[in-house]
Parts: sequence; C-alpha cells; structure tokens
Amino acid sequence: MKKGTWTADWVVALGLCLVFGAAAWLRLDTLEGLERLAYDLGVRGAQRTPSERIAVIAIDDQSIDNLGRWPWPRNIHAEMIDNLRAGGAKVVGNLIFYSEPQIDPGLAYIDKLRDIYAAAGVRIPALGRQLEEARKALNTDAILAESLRKARNVVLPMTFEIGEPQGNPDAPLPEFVVRNAIEDVIRADGETSPAQPPPARAARTPPITDIGRHALAIGHLTQFLDVDGGSRKEALVLRYYDQYFPSVALQLAAVSLNLGPSDIQVILGKAVRLGGLTIGTDPFLQMNTFFYSGGDAPAFPVDSFYDVYSGRIPAEKFRDKIVLIGASAAGIGNASKTPVAAAMAPVETLAHTVSSILNEDFFVVPEWSGYAQLGAWLLISLYLIALLPRLRAGTAVGVTAGLLVAILAAHFALMTTRAMWVQLMMPAALLVVGHALLTTKRFLVTERGKLASDAESAESNRMLGLAFQGQGQLDMAFEKFRKCPLDDSIMDLLYNLALDYERKRQFNKAGAVYRYMADHNPKFRDIAKRISRSQAMEDTVLLGSAGSTGPTGTLLLAGEGVQKPMLGRYQVEKELGKGAMGVVYLGRDPKINRVVAIKTMALSQNFEDDEVDEVKERFFREAETAGRLNHPNIVTIFDAGEEHDLAYIAMEFLKGQDLTNYTKSDRLLPVDKVLKIVIQAAEALDYAHGENVVHRDIKPANIMYEADSESVKLTDFGIARITDSSRTKTGMVLGTPSYMSPEQLSGRKVDGRSDLFSLGVMLFQLCTGQLPFKADSMASLMYKIANDAHPSPVSLRPDLPPCLASIIDKALAKPANERYSRGAEMARNLRACGELVAA
Repeated sequence: MKKGTWTADWVVALGLCLVFGAAAWLRLDTLEGLERLAYDLGVRGAQRTPSERIAVIAIDDQSIDNLGRWPWPRNIHAEMIDNLRAGGAKVVGNLIFYSEPQIDPGLAYIDKLRDIYAAAGVRIPALGRQLEEARKALNTDAILAESLRKARNVVLPMTFEIGEPQGNPDAPLPEFVVRNAIEDVIRADGETSPAQPPPARAARTPPITDIGRHALAIGHLTQFLDVDGGSRKEALVLRYYDQYFPSVALQLAAVSLNLGPSDIQVILGKAVRLGGLTIGTDPFLQMNTFFYSGGDAPAFPVDSFYDVYSGRIPAEKFRDKIVLIGASAAGIGNASKTPVAAAMAPVETLAHTVSSILNEDFFVVPEWSGYAQLGAWLLISLYLIALLPRLRAGTAVGVTAGLLVAILAAHFALMTTRAMWVQLMMPAALLVVGHALLTTKRFLVTERGKLASDAESAESNRMLGLAFQGQGQLDMAFEKFRKCPLDDSIMDLLYNLALDYERKRQFNKAGAVYRYMADHNPKFRDIAKRISRSQAMEDTVLLGSAGSTGPTGTLLLAGEGVQKPMLGRYQVEKELGKGAMGVVYLGRDPKINRVVAIKTMALSQNFEDDEVDEVKERFFREAETAGRLNHPNIVTIFDAGEEHDLAYIAMEFLKGQDLTNYTKSDRLLPVDKVLKIVIQAAEALDYAHGENVVHRDIKPANIMYEADSESVKLTDFGIARITDSSRTKTGMVLGTPSYMSPEQLSGRKVDGRSDLFSLGVMLFQLCTGQLPFKADSMASLMYKIANDAHPSPVSLRPDLPPCLASIIDKALAKPANERYSRGAEMARNLRACGELVAA
C-alpha cells in the first residue's frame, strides 16, 4: 500500500464506520443513551388521548399528615375499599403490599383477657360480647379481608426475585396466587425456540393468605428499569419455573374488560392477547409503554387518599372507573424517570401502562427494524467513504444536514404517527461524527498553513488578547500580546494588563509584564517604580488566603524592618486558624491596645463577580446581627469593614476551644459540667430570641468553652435572621443538617424554638457521644429528623439522670409547640436537674 494510504479520507471513514457498527452490535451505553434520548423525545412528540376510565388515588403527603405515619392500620384501607365499592368502582388496583400480618399490640391483650374469661367458668355474656367486639375491631387484617371479600373487584400486587432458577422452588405458591397463572401459552408461527419472558426464581411479597385469597386477582409488580433509571417498559408476563404470571397492569386491564387469566393468551417471543386486544411486545414480552403528556396537569386525574377517605371527594366520582391506589408521598414511593417526567410515582406509571394496554397505544419495534438500521448504516457509510471526500465544504454541509434531517424525521414520524420505534440514532451519530472528523482532517491538512499565518497576525493576536483579558484569563492575554509588535498601543495594553495582575495581587506576574515592557522602553510611564515595587511584593507571605497558595488579601512582607500589615485600624499579628469563610487572625488595636480576633474573607479571589454581593451580605450579616447583641455568653463584635477585596470582622478574642472535641465518646465531660455549659447557652439564646434574633446553626463547633473559667460563648451568627425584619423568608434551608429542626429542614419559617431543638441535639451528643439522628444519606437523615423518635439517652448511657432524659425529650419534640418556648425555661429545668444530680 502506498505511503499515505492509511491517512486517506476513505480509509479513515471506513475505520470509523466499522467502529460504529461494532459499538451498535455490542450495544455500548453511549449509543444506547442516544437511542433512549431520541425515544423519549418521540414519546413526548406523540399525541394520544389517555383512557378516561382510569383514576388515581394517591397516598400523598397530605394524607400522611392527616392519617398518621406510614404504614397505616389496614382498617383504613378497608374503609377506602368499602367506599369505592359503594361508589360503584369497576376495579380497584391497590398497590400496597400486604405480605406480613399487621398485629395491633392491643389484640394480644384482648386474647389474654378472652382466655382468662373462658377459663374462669363464670360466663358474663355482656363481657364476652364486649371482648369479641374489641377483638374484631383490633384485627385489621380480618377487617381488610372482609372488605376484599365483599368488594370482589380488588387486584393486589406481589413481586418476584428475577433470575434463572437453579433448582426447584423452596415451597409451592399459595393457591390464591396459582389461580392467576396463564394457561394459554403458544409459540409464534415458525418459532421453534422462542424467547422467554423474564425468569423468576422466588416469590418475594405475596399477600398473606387471609388477605390474598379474597383478592379478585393478583399480578406481579416487578419493575424493570433502564440503565439510566428510566421506566419505559412493562413486563406483561413473568415466567416462574413452568408457570406464567401476568403483571398488575395486565390483570387490571383484563378485569376492566370482564376477563380473567383464562382469557389471556401468551404468544412467546411476539405478543400478548387479551380478549380482542393484541398487545405487541419485544421478544421478552415487554411492552413499550406509551406515556401521555398532560401539559402542566397530570395526564390522569389524581385525588388525595385523604380527600376520598374523608368524603371531601364523593366515592360516586369513581363509578365504573379503574381506580389505582398507591403512594406518591416522599419516603414511601420510589419515583422513577419516565419519558414525560423526571420523577413519576409508581401508581401514576401504572396508570399510563393500563391506558396503553386498553387503548393499544404502546410502541412496537417492527420486525424489519433491524434491516432498516443496517440499511441506514450502510447508506451513511457509503456516503462518508465514497462521496463526502469528493464534495466541496459547502456542498458537504448541505448534503450531511439533509441526510441528518431525513434520518431524524423518519424516526420521529414513525413514532408519532405509527407508534413504531426504529433505532436510527447510531447512523445519525455516525453521520455527524464522520462529517466532523473528515472536515476537521481536511481543515488541518490543507488549510493549516494559511490559518496559522492569520492566527499569528498582529490584529488577530491583539483582539484575542483583549478577549482573554476581558474574560479574566490574563496569562492567555499576555501570551497573545507578546506576539504583537511592541508599539505604543500594545504598550498601553500591556500596562493595563499588569495593573489587572496587581489587582489580583499576582505581583510576580505583574513584574514580568513590566520587565518585558522595559526591554522595549524603560522610561514608559512609571514602570521603573512599578518594577521595584513588584520585586518587593514577590517576596511576601499572603494574608487572607484560605490555603497556602493563591493570591488573596493584604500582604505581610517577609524581612527585617518591614511593618506589620494593617486591616482597617487593626494591626495583624499572626494567623489563628481557618474559619468557615476564610482565615482568622490575631490582631491588635494600636490606639487602645485591645487584642481582637479578625475573621477575613477574600471576595474577588474566592468568588465570581456575580456571587460577591450575596456572599458579602451574608458575611457582614454576622457583624450586623451579633453586633446588636450584648450578653456575657455571646461573642462581642467590635468592628467590620472592607479593604480592597478583603472583608473582615473584628471581634472579641476568645480563649479555649469549641465543644467539638467533647462530643466524642472517649472525651465526654462530666454531666454537671455539661449542664453548666448548656444552661449558659440556653440563657444566651433566650436573650438573642428576646432581641428577635434566631441563630439557625447551633452546634458544638459554634460554641466556645474555656475550661478554667467554665465560660461559654456563642459564635458565628453568619446565617442568623432577625425575625422581625421584613426580609424574613421561608423556604431557605441553612445550617448543619444533623442539628436542624424538622421545620428548618422543610424550609418553613423558624423561630427560637428551632434553636432550642438544635441545642437539645447538642445536649444529647455531649451526654452520649452520639447524634440522636444518623443516616447514610441526606434524604434519610431529613426523614428521620422529621418523623422518627430519637433513642433514649439513658439507653446509650445508663448513668444519666432521668430528669436529663426528660429535658432532652422535650427539646427534641417534633412539633415546635411541644418544645420549650423560651431558653430561660430550658435553663431552669437544667439547673433543677443539676441540683438533683449534685444531691
């Protein structure tokens, strides 16, 4: 092969086409992701009318708030089924798993009383009837079973463990599950070894017998998600050993048509027939669900469970409807991505699936789809290999754009008009990448010399330099300016560039610019003086930096005879440590010889221009808020200001350390000292709340403790809010999550009782060495704080006095009105508890 053949356009194109063909054959995630994206766009573009027979009753947040924590007693579900039966619902799909008995604690006591009564030998009919009535009222499983028996129209779910069985099942399925198996299973014409539906090796959540045997039908609710977490398909049938079981959606559609499992026919590898409906599937009997777009409103009417249960919405609304009951509340429903929504509750997904079956709105992959994809790939490959290298640039763009539009139009036309999904994104991606690759190659090889010459021209470099300088990319700007002839106009540009370096406190780079200018004209403006100053600045230690590198803040010169730097009227002595927003220094007011702590924050170096004002406002809010407070247990603010791009707050210098070290189980303080600390903190909060200031971030790191004097100081009012201000807002979640109150987590307006909740969390931690609420994720932590009871501190540390546990319980009450209303009240209780401990 001649030299250069391997770099010929047709060889490059051939290699690219083969790579794309192999990627499609191997079903690589990148191409599969493009197909899913195009599929979702096609679904959203298709217009179908959802079935009017379907209604959704959602177990939403409103229902949880009104009916109590989940799970509810099953008599609540029974009452809902009774109401829907009275209202004339056609079929009810209840998506709740009743896989375990629900035993009311009171039922065991009733059974004991009944046994004692039976053994006593003396019969009191009234007492016996009363015990039996109580037993029936507490046996919620029996109540629900009776409602199902009367309704005879409820479909219940169960799940299977997906996987090929390795042996025989551990136990036979219950009879009430087996009776839902599909008997009519055939092969498609000409198929000798058809594909099978997804295999299952274990039944995971069948209803308990007392409930399941009264269900009209049972279907599997096993969800199959794509790699991106999206729900696009419905497995209409699962294979459990030699039996085939329908999905809940298929069962609901069948019951709504007065059909049963005996009326369902499975055509392996091709479709499912339901009465007169033929549902096209993929070879694994999975239906491509049509998702209806309802615009701003849901595609199907969604009513709150509580509104229907309480009678606000009459049950007659659901006459002759397919009613789906399922969870949508946060924490009890696993929402999934769908083509029309970023997160859709399972009950709403089921509504789309049932409607797709009844309306025959599903998408099918035609048998000729593979041939169409192969043909499109061959056409694009031929174009890239044989035709594109011979076309002029403008013509090539036109032909490529035309082919791309044709492929995309074919894809969307088939989906929106024929409900057919033909995967054509691989040929489309090959077309775009191939065109870009070949035109770039041509550009680099044939026009590189000309474009390089143009790029190096003075005007181009000047314009590029100005553009980079405007974007803050000063190094790139200097590189471009150095390629320009050094005339007066370029010298002016370089001088301004050096000033920009100085503004960013990059004096070494500013000096480099000045020295470069001096080689051309050492008398230009005042560059001799600026070179000298830059040289001095290069040997400096930077003040205000959050780390060891990067230019920020004022300068501390290294060397003898150099004056210490000043921030406002304060002389900086040394660095104390890193704070939440910047560096904290030890400073001194020379006029009155007062020692202070100076908290700094470099604005322009650490934040973008559009963020500076907001961050500065929050930084100075600490000075504004804490500065209006005057209490022995609250840090005193002396001054605040801004010098160049460095903001600072001068405050009382505190000895000691924060309480973080005393939260570890091996370093806990004695209980009496903990009580003294928290009493002082509670009294400080009582004063702050009296001044209408809510701290919003009470935690051990924000409380300084001096062990010798046992003094306590509250610090860091950086996110505090003045509650009587017109700027007070709700919906802002600021603070440390582990210490936040339920109302603060939910973004509701908070008051001083939220700080007392946080103080209660800290008291719990100081006494036990553990946080009262712990979780693996932020969502789980927020749920536990809002809903779960905290563990008893005495269970973690038995030597704690009961009075302290009572105080913690009250401070950590979920409803704010059940907590301490004032910090002073909490302090009194702590002081009384301390006296009991001392006694």
